[in-house]
Amino acid sequence: MFTYKNFAVRILDGMTSSLARWGGTSRYADIGGQVHYVDFGGPADGPPMVLVHGLGGSHLDWSLLAPRLATRFRITAPDLLGYGLTTPDHRVSTVDANTDLIDRFIHQVTDKPVVLVGNSMGGLIAARQAAKHPETVSKLVLIDPALPLVPRSRPDVAATMILGRLALPLLGRTILALGRRGRTARQQVRETFARCCVDPSRVPENLVAALVELIEHRAGLPGADEAFLASARTLLAINGGRRTAWAALNDIAAPVLLVHGEQDRLVSVGSAREAARRLPQWTVDVLPGLGHLPQIEAPDRVASRMLSWLG
Repeated sequence: MFTYKNFAVRILDGMTSSLARWGGTSRYADIGGQVHYVDFGGPADGPPMVLVHGLGGSHLDWSLLAPRLATRFRITAPDLLGYGLTTPDHRVSTVDANTDLIDRFIHQVTDKPVVLVGNSMGGLIAARQAAKHPETVSKLVLIDPALPLVPRSRPDVAATMILGRLALPLLGRTILALGRRGRTARQQVRETFARCCVDPSRVPENLVAALVELIEHRAGLPGADEAFLASARTLLAINGGRRTAWAALNDIAAPVLLVHGEQDRLVSVGSAREAARRLPQWTVDVLPGLGHLPQIEAPDRVASRMLSWLG
């Protein structure tokens, strides 16, 4: 009989070898239900660092960057609600719910304050955590975060249309199902990297294999599509209120490093440049030749920049 616990155990058994490649240990924490995270280790006296993945992502989004930072930091990477190896288990997966998850994760699993790092939607969640709970965040690193669209920017038309359609209440699940029809897990992974990377050939084959394995394990997971759609809808709703969204970023007291791929097709580099204009206290670095996932496409460059800024 299907149970969420048995499903999670089967996935964990299958993913252990994949996680071992990256030097991480798979763990679970009880945070209003089981939440999966990967402990990437680090020096016992190192500052704690928490990595937050984006929409449709998982702990594997950090598998190349984390080992490069674990020389100085104690690193953990949770799977958000309904993502990776964290089963939905009837829990809502809005941006606010996942911000609450990160807050509870910091309090229950790590020593606070932490260096909080977020990519894409994870960047929005990390920014909201830093603004709402400043005592939990010592420094904030945003990697191609989901920022409000700015006038005259040039987002990728196809990606924008797909995300917009997913937000439609009655069509989202159908669009997700149609997007998977006739496509193998490997094709889905390759298409994602083609959209998110400037040069998908930079992604190591063993990471592609681990992502394929994860997709295949999640194929029969009830509630996974609903979790993705809830996240997408609230993400669009938050950034759709541009004035409020930009104003909220002013509430962040921690030092901020924003790293953005210049050729990001999902979040225009124009939004990062607008952040630099509106928030001169932030450090904003635009990385030429990179897209929406620079931590995967160029982990050495991103790690070097982060370690330099973090001091």
